[in-house]
Amino acid sequence: MFKYSTKDFNAMLAALDTQHTNGVIELYTGAQPASPDDAATGTLIGTATKDAGAFTPGTATNGLNFAAPVLNAMSKEAAETWKFTAVAAGTIGWGRLKGNGTDAGGSSTALPRIDFTVGITSGDARTSKVTYAIGEIGTVDSFTITQTNN
Repeated sequence: MFKYSTKDFNAMLAALDTQHTNGVIELYTGAQPASPDDAATGTLIGTATKDAGAFTPGTATNGLNFAAPVLNAMSKEAAETWKFTAVAAGTIGWGRLKGNGTDAGGSSTALPRIDFTVGITSGDARTSKVTYAIGEIGTVDSFTITQTNN
């Protein structure tokens, strides 16, 4: 089994940061697909951006950013508020971090994506609640990508 140093983990996380700098998070109902390469499943509840601002792929405006990796983990930039407005009613089951480029959500092996679980007290991303009505504002309060030596 390969074992990686903290320096190597942080370099891997920095590469992920580069792929996803100024990206967005889409939050969906239901179970996540088998792979981030697969098309999104479920109903889109909302798209988290910086302060719920308008996002245009290919521009930095209102895209999400990460803090520098520390001890094999990379978290959302503390100074940013990752917000969304619910465009559909439902319960969030999973999310997808997308890069800054155009990504229509279909199957692709060429687009940077990370799928993850969402919860209130557990999950890769944490929110204050998971069930939303149309028009409600929500936040992604914590989001941490961790590399481990398994």
